[in-house]
Amino acid sequence: MRVLIFSILLLVLPAVGAVDVPTVNLSLSAPNEPKDLVTTLNIVIVLTLLVLAPSLILVMTSFVRLIVVFSFLRQAMGTQQTPPTQLLISLALILTLFIMEPIGKEAYEKGIKPYMDKKIGYEVAFDEAVKPFKRFMLRNTREADLALFYRIRHLPNPQTEEDVTLPILLPAFMISELKTAFEIGFLIFLPFLVIDMVVSSVLMSMGMMMLPPVMISLPFKILIFVLVDGWNLLIGNLVESFK
Repeated sequence: MRVLIFSILLLVLPAVGAVDVPTVNLSLSAPNEPKDLVTTLNIVIVLTLLVLAPSLILVMTSFVRLIVVFSFLRQAMGTQQTPPTQLLISLALILTLFIMEPIGKEAYEKGIKPYMDKKIGYEVAFDEAVKPFKRFMLRNTREADLALFYRIRHLPNPQTEEDVTLPILLPAFMISELKTAFEIGFLIFLPFLVIDMVVSSVLMSMGMMMLPPVMISLPFKILIFVLVDGWNLLIGNLVESFK
């Protein structure tokens, strides 16, 4: 687990600062000594971890809550595939970078940069680089969700933040983010549900029961969302919802 996360941080976080990207020269040859085989295997492992890097980085950040809330918004408005899924994912990624930028800079300055300058060892670099992410996840994780996974593992409750391990913190953080996203989604649905009910009642009172209410309510939903500057309100409150 440490090797996985530290390799990803080592490859991703340098983008925060101005760092020269080294060249990589890959060649295949039979190992002459055991240490040569170990070096080759390490390269293969790092390349394999690159495939897992996006998913792991995303579950440690604000991306989960953002993308779920945007999905609820699109369903509540009833706009089908508008905005497109690719656009919502891109918006969630950009906001994730905006929210996580201070945390990424702190992890880079305290962990990755000293390690690349050969001032600290791997173990210290890993701990220092992960600490900002752990603090972020702990601030946004419910105690009940964290205790759930400790009960599943039959482990005693941690006494300090340093005692919380990543294999337990990651799933607890994810289900906490999903719960928060569903709560925000419920609040988003309410005003649009009221519009649907009003339009449906008006159509029934006019005897137009064969006309789908969605066809009439959709333009009103879009109009009201634009008039109240919905994107500004939603994005502002979403960003502020992270502790």
